[in-house]
Amino acid sequence: MDEKNHPMQTEATLDTDLMARIRDIWETSRQQAIRSVNSAHVCANWLIGKQIVEAEQGGEQRATYGKALLKSLSQQLTDEYGSGFSVSALQYMRAFFLAYPTLMEIQHAARVISVGVTTPAQEADWQPGKLHTALSWTHYRILLKIERQEARQFYEIETIRNGWSARQLERQISSLLFDRLLKSRDKEGVMQLANQGLLVTRPLDVIKDPYVLEFLDLPEAPQWQESQLEQALLSQLQDFLLELGSGFAFVGRQVRLTLDGDHFYPDMVFYHVKLKCYVVIDLKLGKLNHADLGQMQLYVNYYDHDIANADDNPTIGLILCSEKNDAVVRYVLGDHNQQIFASRYQLHLPTEEQLQQELQRELDKLTLPKPDA
Repeated sequence: MDEKNHPMQTEATLDTDLMARIRDIWETSRQQAIRSVNSAHVCANWLIGKQIVEAEQGGEQRATYGKALLKSLSQQLTDEYGSGFSVSALQYMRAFFLAYPTLMEIQHAARVISVGVTTPAQEADWQPGKLHTALSWTHYRILLKIERQEARQFYEIETIRNGWSARQLERQISSLLFDRLLKSRDKEGVMQLANQGLLVTRPLDVIKDPYVLEFLDLPEAPQWQESQLEQALLSQLQDFLLELGSGFAFVGRQVRLTLDGDHFYPDMVFYHVKLKCYVVIDLKLGKLNHADLGQMQLYVNYYDHDIANADDNPTIGLILCSEKNDAVVRYVLGDHNQQIFASRYQLHLPTEEQLQQELQRELDKLTLPKPDA
């Protein structure tokens, strides 16, 4: 009986393995086809923008000629090919070429479209401002809204590195991620962000201030409980992980710590796979005080001594609060603290003006004269 069933079981197993291999091949080829089509679309739009710019430069009165040219082109292309060639669409193509003049090194249109898809070897040599298969036309249209070149380059790198969808890219731009990361960096650090993206090598690299939690869609409400904010974050964990940044893995909530019969409950615990360390997060609705910092020091010490493995790096503690006093943080933790951080959270997207004011305040603190000893 067993001998009769054995060939059938083997055949079923082979069929399952065969299906898995075929499915993998098909899915991979389909993704490659999609990315190839996206890249061809991007190349075509860039080339159209190039032709428009060159035609405008040949006109005697550029502004008037350009406006009439786009209107005429839109009408003719729409009549021939249908939707997709409105005046605004052509304006995007024109702006695309002007913003990315070296996107394609090969000038011949037919060759650009045929070889425009980057190979893995080419992707290894990729630089911001060049074509990449991970960036669709929708991505580029969003990137065109960014005027500062260093910020646009940063978002290009991070989109590719983290696999951001167009919606996720738009959210990161709207939350002014680049500007928030600037607060802890000098001029050299700013250039590194623009040329290499966010390189995580130390705890400070994964800390933002403020953290933007607009995805919770919660009003400012002083009658909240911290547990309600915690539950809201857990219900939107995917968005919260996006805001925290790449490398965070969720471990648990209210993980109990017991010290000689006393119980303590950090709000949320993560593990950072790049820094190889635990990250303990506590939420505070009101203003941060010295007791909150002392409690976080307890959590960090406990994880360092009782939870972390020998090859783990020191635990990071992060307190998210609605308001903080930087002087209190500095005097409680000291100037050489590398493990515990306090950042504000806000429930709405910041304006660029707000962040510029904060950056100026940070700069003023750095340049204040020290009192005489």
